[in-house]
Amino acid sequence: MDLILAQFLTGLASASSLFLAASGLSIIFGVTRIVNFAHGAFYMLGAYLAWTFAGLWAGALGWWAAILAAAAVTAALGAITEIVLLRRLYRVPELFQLLATFGLTLAVQDIVVLIWGPEDLVGPRAPGLDGAVTIMGQALPVYDVVLIAAGPIVLAGLFLIFRRTRFGILVRAATQDRDMVAALGVDQRLLFTGVFALGVFLAGLGGALQLPRAAVSHAMDLGIIVEIFVVVVIGGLGSITGAFLAAVIVSELNAFGILVLPEISLVIAFLVMAVVLVVRPQGLLGRAEAPARGAAAGFVRKPWAPWPVPVRAAVIAGLVVLLAGLPVVTGGYVLGVAAEIAIFALFAQSLQFLMSTAGVVSFGHAAYFGLGAYGTALAATGFGLAMGPAAAAGVALAGAGAVVFGWFCVRLSGVYLAMLTLAFAQIAWSIAFQWVSVTGGDNGILGVWPPRAVSDPAAFFRLAAVVAIAGVALLRMITFAPFGQALRALADAPRRAEAIGLDRRRMQWAAFVVAGVMAGLAGVLHAYLKGSVFPDVLAIPLSVDALAMVLLGGVETVSGAVLGAGVFRGLSIWLTASTDLSKLVLGLLIVVVAALVPRGLGGLPALLPRRHGR
Repeated sequence: MDLILAQFLTGLASASSLFLAASGLSIIFGVTRIVNFAHGAFYMLGAYLAWTFAGLWAGALGWWAAILAAAAVTAALGAITEIVLLRRLYRVPELFQLLATFGLTLAVQDIVVLIWGPEDLVGPRAPGLDGAVTIMGQALPVYDVVLIAAGPIVLAGLFLIFRRTRFGILVRAATQDRDMVAALGVDQRLLFTGVFALGVFLAGLGGALQLPRAAVSHAMDLGIIVEIFVVVVIGGLGSITGAFLAAVIVSELNAFGILVLPEISLVIAFLVMAVVLVVRPQGLLGRAEAPARGAAAGFVRKPWAPWPVPVRAAVIAGLVVLLAGLPVVTGGYVLGVAAEIAIFALFAQSLQFLMSTAGVVSFGHAAYFGLGAYGTALAATGFGLAMGPAAAAGVALAGAGAVVFGWFCVRLSGVYLAMLTLAFAQIAWSIAFQWVSVTGGDNGILGVWPPRAVSDPAAFFRLAAVVAIAGVALLRMITFAPFGQALRALADAPRRAEAIGLDRRRMQWAAFVVAGVMAGLAGVLHAYLKGSVFPDVLAIPLSVDALAMVLLGGVETVSGAVLGAGVFRGLSIWLTASTDLSKLVLGLLIVVVAALVPRGLGGLPALLPRRHGR
């Protein structure tokens, strides 16, 4: 009983800091509809700034002033980010805001290393709060008691702000109908900036309050953003009370999961998230998704048509020259990079098919890439299968995952569908990470080598390139086939398409499976290219990489993801080898593209006629 009480109180202490960060993201999304991937970066900045200020100001008053100052400076940085960057993106498809905040996250990771160094930093304890109190025979740190009280205090403060102030009333109104608020004469720019600053203040405060409990590191942003997404989705997007309730649930699940079910402790919260989304998509205390801003709902989609015969002939000729000539003029390293780019081009194209043709946004597409890689690795090392049968096993496992996950996902729409794909991807990652007896856990599966016939870098490059080209071509054929045209009709005008007899769920489910199979095929090739498989092939960063490739290439194009994959992956590899600030350069490049070329690199030709006055 004593141990249960101790774990419960520890979970409550963790819930408070998690609630602060999650409530900030919930407020931001509720009004601006921004899926702010950089929220974890602001949380991390709050912790680093608190460490700096706490070292400058002595005493209890100085320590608490450092916490508040860190949150305030973080809020100011958030306001600048909203004014300079995000305000430019309110009139473009909302996914580009995700792309911009992802680029910002990459940049901030290198900035904090540049300023504070790569080593973990241990902050000072709160003066006067370094002892412990005894509760029912169990010693609990005094600082944990303060944290347990901080959550309800902040919740009460937010309740007063949103119920008793004009700003709070406008925020609540904007959460329900932003267009009506604008029609009443409210300056949305100032409202959005204020909301974003408030949300970032809470994130910075949550990070700063962790100073006595955990070391400050440049990796804490990705660690917290996953939990924040889980809390926000379970509680309900835009619901502060829901965020508090969900933070308590998730923190207690984490606290007791380690004791009761250590084998699946990482997957419990994601299972709850998936169940909540399936049963009640808007979350425990959330409301139905508010109407999207008319101009920002998306670009007007132009009709697609296959390439003219001369263009197709030129593309085919170029591919033949590439396949034949590259192994002659380059060495093994370049061929390995080229093979990796080809693999990720297929992976990104599979997501582009799902997003651009079927109108389904996935935040967890790495699930099928990873299932393909793990299926092949297990078949090759565990059963000794040759490359062909092992590859078939990997593709089959990815397809089976897409069948199961897709069946649930297509019953939702919009951001709820995207979040459910994230939940399923994290469930797959958690299983791979914790099922050590089968997957090897974080040690991975080693020794996944191709047969001698294709083990040479030139031979493997040709294999990967041919498979990728064939896969991209097949996806293009499906896009221009009647099935693809029907999918596009469902994405553009779902009610009209369903009125003429198109079954949205069935057709999008089929598209889900097609995209999953192609992503699994890319994962198979990746396993043989690297010779090993680790849980990171299922992780969120890889799913976000795929989104970045699609958006960089142009979400309104048919195959822009191929271009996006080449640019993104090629630059990632080159920058990593060339500079210690690779994430900073790549992140700033992504931000610039999102801000200046919202149609993506594949959409540049559409700008030329206007630029030249034609």
